[in-house]
Amino acid sequence: MSPLKISWKSLTAKPLSSALNMMLIAFGTGILTLLLLASAQIAEKLENNSKDIDLVVGAKGSPLQLILSSIYYIDFPTGNIPLKSAEQLAHSPFVKKAVPLAQGDNYQGVRIVGTDSNFVSVYKLKTSSGKFWKQDFEVTIGAQVASAQKLKIGDQFYGAHGLSGSSDVHKKHAYTVVGILTPQGNVTDNLILTGVPSVWRMHEDHEEEEAAEAGHADDVRPDLQAHHDEKEITALLIQYRSPMSVVMFPRMVNGSTNLQAASPAMESTRLFSLIGVGVDTLRWFALLIMLIAAVSVFVNLYNSLKEKSYDLAIMRTLGASRAKLFTIVILEGILLSLVGTVIGIFLGHAVLQVIGANQESSQARLSGTVFLSSEVYLFAAGLLIGIFASVIPAIQAYRANISKILSKN
Repeated sequence: MSPLKISWKSLTAKPLSSALNMMLIAFGTGILTLLLLASAQIAEKLENNSKDIDLVVGAKGSPLQLILSSIYYIDFPTGNIPLKSAEQLAHSPFVKKAVPLAQGDNYQGVRIVGTDSNFVSVYKLKTSSGKFWKQDFEVTIGAQVASAQKLKIGDQFYGAHGLSGSSDVHKKHAYTVVGILTPQGNVTDNLILTGVPSVWRMHEDHEEEEAAEAGHADDVRPDLQAHHDEKEITALLIQYRSPMSVVMFPRMVNGSTNLQAASPAMESTRLFSLIGVGVDTLRWFALLIMLIAAVSVFVNLYNSLKEKSYDLAIMRTLGASRAKLFTIVILEGILLSLVGTVIGIFLGHAVLQVIGANQESSQARLSGTVFLSSEVYLFAAGLLIGIFASVIPAIQAYRANISKILSKN
């Protein structure tokens, strides 16, 4: 019988002890897998969604909130900014390209974003079918939106006021789907894109309807018209013209206007560092569990060696070499750790898939179906644990005195 079969039968002869050791290793490996996948996907999303955007200009408030709402679409905007101020900044000699964003509505929780053709070029968008919006109330939707909401070219839907919920629906104008984007692997997969004038018109009509329902439309209309003359947008995405802009432009915005400038790179790094504190703590916890698992496997093999020392001695008398006994014990440790590692990796993926399926925001959704090349290191770690835990018992088996063992029995 081969050493591998002997090792496996030895493990299955003690199912409870073997299962406990495997689950300890699986638990530690599962946590490490979960952290590895989540941190890699978050880092990739942060990079993909902001890599071509140098600065975000918006209303005064939290810079991180401005980035989360205008780059990742997972927070509420800090407010609106005057279109006139945004246009002045867009024509600055420091600016290569400026992308307006107008938010305020959603469809089934998916954000409707008013923008222009610069948005298409910055994110390098292409359509898999249909075209990009041109007329008011035409929309081009992300691939994930089309799939999740079962929308196709020519379909119409009504947007709802606010960034979530569907209680306040704009029923006067319906949006028409004219295009579906190819999957981009970034935030645009989960957006509904239209022109900024569509958002303005939708909210102008909404305000007029509210005034009419209140019974004093004539009194309010002049004020509304004055408000309409001063158009607003939510934020402005900036691409710099030159390296000098990095130093000069944010300082100019923050110092000489009522707006604020936030750097996606800086705020994303700060966000990831905050996340990293918890990730590091959990990682050390998982490594501690792995160490405990290694000690547990060692104790199990050490005690097992005492129990089956007579069997090993008999194998020696039947012709088994010292090297074969050494290999059998080493294989027991490796089998325990590798099976536990495989179970742990599977659990890590499964748990992350459940977490992703229950996330409220689709913009930062995590997936357990993603496999990373770095997961190979988890197998290597499992192999090392098995060798580390079994090497001392294996050496003892190698050095065992056959005559002494047999004489005691």
